[in-house]
Amino acid sequence: MSQTTFETTMTTVIATLTAVGLKVLGAIVLYLIGRALINWVIHLVQRTLERQKVDPTLLRYVGTVISVLANIALVIAILGYFGVETTSFAALLAGAGIAIGTAWGGLLSNFASGAFLVILRPYRVGDFVSAGDVTGTVRAIGLFVTTIDTPDNVQTHVGNGKVLSGTIQNFSANPVRRVDLTAQLHYSVNVTDAIARLKEKLAAIPNVATVPAPDVEILTFTEFGPVLAVRPFTHTDHYWQVYFEGNKAIVAVAGEAQFPPVERNVRMKSPA
Repeated sequence: MSQTTFETTMTTVIATLTAVGLKVLGAIVLYLIGRALINWVIHLVQRTLERQKVDPTLLRYVGTVISVLANIALVIAILGYFGVETTSFAALLAGAGIAIGTAWGGLLSNFASGAFLVILRPYRVGDFVSAGDVTGTVRAIGLFVTTIDTPDNVQTHVGNGKVLSGTIQNFSANPVRRVDLTAQLHYSVNVTDAIARLKEKLAAIPNVATVPAPDVEILTFTEFGPVLAVRPFTHTDHYWQVYFEGNKAIVAVAGEAQFPPVERNVRMKSPA
């Protein structure tokens, strides 16, 4: 190879590498600027919605949607900067979307269900619910899944499609919920006195609602005597506190009134 040919080749290589390097550097700058703009737009939209007192659930959902769509647009813009035909890419993306939609119909179903959950709002972030066969506190409503923390502090992700297609119970929607307890009495106990004592004890428990007032009535009968339905009302945040203190109240009343113990006598008959 002659000196002239070598110099020409090196000049071409250097020029090509320089052009590619500048392209890559420009793409990096474009990506960084694009990411900064995306974060700024998301922050601006969320701040605007916050001033309008929009629900936090909707804020997170809108932010996620904007982030996904804006990042797709950024990728297409970078490809266009490198000379890739974006119209062909858009057609390819649409075709891939159809293929993915056919293969991942459940995923798109979860996406659509997530949108309906945000619009219909059967529950919000922070509500205690039973949805998708999971009971707990809602931590997030995402594009595809709802995140729920169960009472034993296990983070559980449930597909939005499963949530929307099933029964949803929102224990936080109403001001109070009923706590169901029972008290087994001996047949010799004065039922009226026991009911009066229990109502007084329940009313003294912190966080027990006054309206409706605690309800104590005869629920059924067993071979030992009557069974009382003990039903105080409280907000769902205090459910377990009232539940456990309600049981303590039942024990306290039994001690104060000196209820006789409920005993089961078992007779063993020896074979002849």
